[in-house]
Amino acid sequence: MKCNDFLKELTDYLDGTISEGLKAELDEHLHWCRECHVVMNTTKKTIEIYRDNQIYELPENLRTRLQDAIMTKCASHKHTKKTSDK
Repeated sequence: MKCNDFLKELTDYLDGTISEGLKAELDEHLHWCRECHVVMNTTKKTIEIYRDNQIYELPENLRTRLQDAIMTKCASHKHTKKTSDK
């Protein structure tokens, strides 16, 4: 199984609406593919957070780092766009 195939089945995998045979194939893929395991785990945790409707407070230092990273990316994008418009 390739990563693209795994990603196509991810929603059904997490919902538990796939056959046992396909589940076994996906589990095997997750066993050796670190990237898909991270995607699956992150997606699963995100769904759980939203399903519980609980507000998850980020630690202040993480919130600040994320804000800084977003602002830097936005500033970089604006600069790139202005340069390409000339």
